[in-house]
Amino acid sequence: MTFSSETIFFICFSIFVGLVMAFDLGAFSKSSSHKVSFKEAGIWSAIWVALALGFFFFLRQYGYLIHDISDASHLALVKDQYYDKMKLPADFNEALQIFQNSMAIDYLTGYLTEYSLSVDNIFVFILIFNSFGVREKFYKKVLVWGILGSIVLRFIFIFIGAALIQEFEWILYIFGAFLVYTGLKIFFSKEEEEENIEPAKHPIVKLASKVFNVYKRNVTDNFLIHNRKINKWYITPLFLVMLVIAGTDVVFAVDSIPAIFSITKDPYIVFFSNVFAIMGLRSMFFFLSSVMGLFRYLPLGLGVLLTFIGAKMLLHHPIENLGFTNTHSLIVIVGILAVSILASILIPEKEKAS
Repeated sequence: MTFSSETIFFICFSIFVGLVMAFDLGAFSKSSSHKVSFKEAGIWSAIWVALALGFFFFLRQYGYLIHDISDASHLALVKDQYYDKMKLPADFNEALQIFQNSMAIDYLTGYLTEYSLSVDNIFVFILIFNSFGVREKFYKKVLVWGILGSIVLRFIFIFIGAALIQEFEWILYIFGAFLVYTGLKIFFSKEEEEENIEPAKHPIVKLASKVFNVYKRNVTDNFLIHNRKINKWYITPLFLVMLVIAGTDVVFAVDSIPAIFSITKDPYIVFFSNVFAIMGLRSMFFFLSSVMGLFRYLPLGLGVLLTFIGAKMLLHHPIENLGFTNTHSLIVIVGILAVSILASILIPEKEKAS
């Protein structure tokens, strides 16, 4: 039984991510159950960003491994399937390098988009932990396993979405309209007081309670408890929180994954950009959760970002004819985020009326 370089690459990539996540789960401590310090979160945030940028340079040199491209005919086939607007020269080596450079830019743009949109997840994760009464020392373990579960669900979501787009390209217009609506809704929505989540009424909790036996309290940091007397397994409330985290992230993927499909139709690039962004979400949660109040204009920036991406999907033919590329998209995205962050820092907040 022989495997293509595409299959071998996926296996190696999965093993690599698994090893890094396993190390991350127990890093800087003998136990995964500890309160993550600002320093530790900063170090791991830097590590995940460095790995994501390293993958960008990997794609520029070895991107052909993803699609097992070995000759000009196979390159043309992949280009027509996912990069139909790309123009390549006759020389195979030159064409392959242009293809890999474009793939790398698409990945970086998608990664930055996904990473910035993940900021919304942080607000909701804080709300979930507070509503479920989770102790801070358990945050790390719950986030790691919850995010791993969400990656599996996103993998399914991405490749189903890619298959639908290949069959029905007009779906991109639906995605675009939805993103414009979501972006405008965020931009024009008024700041509201934080709502609480009622754990017992959460849909995921209600569904899990019907499928599994639920233990009434947490026992250390265990997700599962075995009652030897009656030989029955139970899930703990901590396991329920993990399910809620994973489910919530998939809900957010309804915005972010269509946004990346506006950048590339290649499901592999969409998946890789998602993996690196989501893997860094755990450390970013601890790094930014204590300073989120400093970036009050960032939600508005994300609203503008989603509106821009949605408009780009709706008008992709006219703007392509004008020569607007994903490199330009990358510049616009960086500009939107930079302006929203700088505005938060430079513009003083008005005092609220008593």
